[in-house]
Amino acid sequence: MKVIAKQIEMVAWTDTNGKINPVQFKIANKDESISVIKIDKVITIDKEKLAGNNMLVYKCQSVIKGSERLYELKYSFDTCKWMLWKL
Repeated sequence: MKVIAKQIEMVAWTDTNGKINPVQFKIANKDESISVIKIDKVITIDKEKLAGNNMLVYKCQSVIKGSERLYELKYSFDTCKWMLWKL
């Protein structure tokens, strides 16, 4: 997987315990078009501290451009922002 570290727009829901469940996200492509990626499966959820920021790391799986791909999403508690970390 290659590090991308690009901010994304996320659609997610939370359960009554506060667990965040990502559903789909939008990302801007190099040609300035927008791709919508549906998250087919969340494989793992881990916590990490990156540069002093507490983050959740989601390892996910989706079909992207016809092939099944693994990638990592990160959610920052401090900024409440999502990013596509690795693809």
